[in-house]
Amino acid sequence: MPTSDMWWLGFGSHECQSLVDDLHTGHTDPFMLETKRRYRLRTRLAYGMLVMFGVIASVFLLFQGIGDPARLVMGQTGDAATLRNIRKELNLDQPLHLQFLLYINDVSPLSVHTRDEVESKSLKGIFIGGEYRLAIKLPYLRRSYQTRKPVWELLSEALAGTAVLAAAAMALAIGLGIPFGVWAAVHRHTWKDRSLVLLSVAGISAPSFFLGMVIAYVLGFQWSSVTGLHMTGSLFDVDPFAGRSLSLRNLILPALTLGIRPLAIITQLTRSSMLDVLGQDHVRTARAKGLPESIVVWKHALPGALNPVLTAVTGWNTSLAGKVSVRSPSMPWKNSTIPS
Repeated sequence: MPTSDMWWLGFGSHECQSLVDDLHTGHTDPFMLETKRRYRLRTRLAYGMLVMFGVIASVFLLFQGIGDPARLVMGQTGDAATLRNIRKELNLDQPLHLQFLLYINDVSPLSVHTRDEVESKSLKGIFIGGEYRLAIKLPYLRRSYQTRKPVWELLSEALAGTAVLAAAAMALAIGLGIPFGVWAAVHRHTWKDRSLVLLSVAGISAPSFFLGMVIAYVLGFQWSSVTGLHMTGSLFDVDPFAGRSLSLRNLILPALTLGIRPLAIITQLTRSSMLDVLGQDHVRTARAKGLPESIVVWKHALPGALNPVLTAVTGWNTSLAGKVSVRSPSMPWKNSTIPS
């Protein structure tokens, strides 16, 4: 059995190689293979739960150092009695370890809640029992300290804009990064290649918040009359007379800011991979047959050079949505930033 056919069993590359060695040495007992598969699946599940628990604990502890949430809710005015009531409502009057257990109970899909908690928190799921109910539910993320709105509602409001902005940034990075990388590889050791390499290194090194401020100031303020772009905006513009309308031009500057770093990385990866592929036998054979250089580069060389690029693209897709919420405040993108 080839190694690539064993991924469906739940094994990693080293584990697949171990199984291949067993097969080569005659250790083909189906019971042993099934035992190994179950053991490794249980191990991975346990590791995943430990990582999830660590993330939840870290988030909980980080929020303990940002100040008193009760005062954030109350604002600048209020008396001691109001402060005590808010602390009681948020369970801040409980010991730290009990607060953590209550937090775990809220975010866990399998939990125990009283009848009053189910109604007051508007929990959604399956509930079994009387006064104390076993719940299989959607995680309850509580309410925002700033707006007092449910966090699920705020996430839903931000999700569409976040997805559109992340997709636009990734499309920009892929659409420009691959051609730039191919162009640099084809013109290796020329001023064109060196210029692209220098710009890509600058794009990787420059902080996103700094690029955001520069791009917003230059393109959205100084040259606004030329570019037609603005420093602020949202995916939809609301006019009191015309109503709601789609405004894609407000997407350009935020997408450019987010897409510069992945664009630079994709350019570098494509260039490096293309340099390796252009020296391989099948490319030399295509040239020896007299095929046009454009056919050789784009049809024969590029497909074999895209493996590392696709790996980088999948990694950036998972991280770009998180980066949307930490952009420079000089270029706010409404309906996409996730509130705290």
